[in-house]
Amino acid sequence: MEELISELKKLPGIGTRSARRIAFHLLNRSDDELENLGSLISSLKKDLFTCELCGNISSSNPCNICEDPLRDRKTLCLVQDVEALTAFEQSGSYNGLYHVLGSSVSPLNNDDLSDEQADFLTKHINEVKPEEIIIATNPKVEGDIAYYTLLDVLNRANVEKITRIAYGLPVGGSIVFADKFTLHTALEARRRIK
Repeated sequence: MEELISELKKLPGIGTRSARRIAFHLLNRSDDELENLGSLISSLKKDLFTCELCGNISSSNPCNICEDPLRDRKTLCLVQDVEALTAFEQSGSYNGLYHVLGSSVSPLNNDDLSDEQADFLTKHINEVKPEEIIIATNPKVEGDIAYYTLLDVLNRANVEKITRIAYGLPVGGSIVFADKFTLHTALEARRRIK
């Protein structure tokens, strides 16, 4: 039991108490449920591939997004990881193609865009020839630095239209509870109405 708790604590967002609760929850599950969970976990890496075109993780290579003829091939959205891609897909707000950087681009932590990542991105851009590239980095200092790093690569790739997702006040949020940075960025990202 202690070994299981120790392994569960390695998962993101899981502390000792949560790991213990999960372990005891699993103890109360049926053998079939535990075998199914174990099978899913053990096959995770065997049954998933990294898409050779965009870097997405999928059960096919190329992934279903790259293969979908109904996707808008005029836009290419650069995301940090598959988790960000999944968030966009679940929102249903974007129907273009993606490029997954695959690892952290945070020069503050000595995690710069590697030559391999830059070459992979440039190759993808040359194959897709998008009319617009959308940079979707997180709205924080690391995301801003990653944005400027990506701009350098995109300028060398001769991309004509580069945009960045806007950020500021969330829908349903309250101005009263927003911090100074959020209010500042909301004002900077404002759109003209008339």
